[in-house]
Amino acid sequence: MRVGFIGLGNMGGGMAANVIAGGHEVTVYDAREDAAARHLELGASWGDGPRAVAEASEVVLTSLPGPPEVREVALGSGGVLEGISQGDVYVDLSTSSPTLIREVHAVYAEHDVHVLDAPVSGGVAGAEAGTLAVMVGGDIQVFERVRPVLAQLGDKVSRVGDIGAGSVAKLVHNMILLCMRMSMAEGLTLGVKAGVDVTALHTALVEGSLGQGNFLRRGITETVFQDSYDPPSFALVLSRKDHTLATELAHEYDVPMAHAALAAQDMTEAVVRGWGDLDSNIFFKLQEERAGVELRPGQSGASSSG
Repeated sequence: MRVGFIGLGNMGGGMAANVIAGGHEVTVYDAREDAAARHLELGASWGDGPRAVAEASEVVLTSLPGPPEVREVALGSGGVLEGISQGDVYVDLSTSSPTLIREVHAVYAEHDVHVLDAPVSGGVAGAEAGTLAVMVGGDIQVFERVRPVLAQLGDKVSRVGDIGAGSVAKLVHNMILLCMRMSMAEGLTLGVKAGVDVTALHTALVEGSLGQGNFLRRGITETVFQDSYDPPSFALVLSRKDHTLATELAHEYDVPMAHAALAAQDMTEAVVRGWGDLDSNIFFKLQEERAGVELRPGQSGASSSG
């Protein structure tokens, strides 16, 4: 397949190399021409700008820093739209705006060009190894058409919904990951200040329920997604007891715990509502109410009560 790849930075460089290794006829471009050196050595051709890359390709991939660059490359002067042909496919791999990719999709549709958003996760190591997760939004037939190319990028390629859904999934993933890191910073600083070596704490996290992935793999699907909190796997009152002990320890050692304090508020509200003997995941219902949406498989968008 004739594939164009625009953006050969930390992530794009490895992804483009893997597309070349997959046997595709690849044309590359980056604002820094020296970034393409290894790709040209691997057999890729150089395109003198996004328009030239699109003219040479039937599938164009972009891996760019963010929305301003995506808009410029996709819709700007000398961009992909000016060179891509009817029936071809533009795939944006960037972590970008769902609203923007939906706008791009609408503009490209007027020219009979297909668009997918397919942000990736797995870091530079995953980009180099071809083991990324690829979260794809867009038409299922278009997705299946370009799946062989996307399979060169990662071993976890999935369509998560219509156009923009891939970007939504990636932003949700990153937001949750970043918030978890902040909570981890609180916990680890507490543990060290309370006298435990950080490597021992890390081992405890890896070997415990958190590292085993029990909540992500089973807990949330068996309780929240099913709206089933009784009988509890671990009751809220017990979780609140553990959390209170940790925050009391933080007070003892003068460790700020802003995120832990927010969690305590939701636990308290859930207990006040009489949910203490239900599964500790019951606090999800508080956020469902605030957001006006229920976390049930097959549902998306605002709930009827919202």
